[in-house]
Amino acid sequence: MIELEKYKAGHFEKQSGYKYFVPNGINDEWVWKTPVINRLIEKAAIKLGELNSFARLVPNIDLFIQLHVTKEAVISSRIEGTQTNMDEALLPFEEVSPERRNDWQEVNNYIRAINEAIVELQKLPISSRLLKDTHQTLLQSVRGEHKLPGTYRTSQNWIGGNSLADAVFIPPAHQLVSELMGDLEKFLNNDEINVPALVRIAIVHYQFETIHPFLDGNGRIGRLMITLFLVSEGILDKPLLYLSLYFEKNKSLYYDNLSRVRTHNDMLQWLKYFLVGIEQTATQAVNTLSNILKLKENLENEIRSTFGRRSNSALILLTALFKDPVITIDKAAKTCNLSYKAANDLVTKMQENKYLKELTGQSRNRIFIFEPYLNIFENDN
Repeated sequence: MIELEKYKAGHFEKQSGYKYFVPNGINDEWVWKTPVINRLIEKAAIKLGELNSFARLVPNIDLFIQLHVTKEAVISSRIEGTQTNMDEALLPFEEVSPERRNDWQEVNNYIRAINEAIVELQKLPISSRLLKDTHQTLLQSVRGEHKLPGTYRTSQNWIGGNSLADAVFIPPAHQLVSELMGDLEKFLNNDEINVPALVRIAIVHYQFETIHPFLDGNGRIGRLMITLFLVSEGILDKPLLYLSLYFEKNKSLYYDNLSRVRTHNDMLQWLKYFLVGIEQTATQAVNTLSNILKLKENLENEIRSTFGRRSNSALILLTALFKDPVITIDKAAKTCNLSYKAANDLVTKMQENKYLKELTGQSRNRIFIFEPYLNIFENDN
């Protein structure tokens, strides 16, 4: 049994020229005497329940999930230094300027990795296999592609600094990774212990970041695990909660709280920070969904009263835009079963009404984006 207040994070081991950190195992019963933890668990759980119920009320919730996932991919990749914004992430590859294509690819790999992992969860628990598969997708054809995609590292890595000599933190030696990840996996899926799910995933996220089992992409996989766990436990029906924005808002606070566990054995502070993050992020997600529903209702009413005989086609196109907020004239013609000219007129009308914004600045092959919808995601910080 591990008492939270007496928790020991691990120890350092010497190597020639540097010391690496070896975390203690976490697969055990965790108990605590600090009452505030119980209150924070309750507040976070209530907000998650609210988000889940709200999501069930939203018609075609899958329409909205894709943009949630896109936003998470953009922000999570931004933490790692990628410079793509949401409208750029949604463009087809060939429309992205060549110097931004690597960043676009990283974000789109992340979108694919999330979507594939959610499907995999129906057959696999959260396990090394699932994490490695997700990692493989994440690093395909991007900067980290030479850093063993889909494989735990076989060499020493470090965090911060330019080398092992000046590193801010050095994770455990690679020979220890499999055993430590095995312990983490057992803890995640251990039915014999009574550790609340939110405490469990908070501890797992810390432990994963400390083990740093991959040569690249650890941050993104570690953040993604939180969402996957909430879905796998049935706490959320759909992948609607992402903590990247909370972590990115004050990156140094995130890193300070993680390293404080290792330097001061202070898992208590990490849990408080994490649980507050869950509560705030779930509240924000409810607001976003609520704003989307209001937008949908307002635009539908506007279309019915101002689009005249084009109303039916405009409503069909609007529904499609909530699913995929990027459109071309050809795509609009196909979606609404219209001639090219009629589709062009409809898109022009939607542009005049500020529903659509032209992105490419061309006279042919123009691409439009559903701007008011994207603004909700961009502005819900």
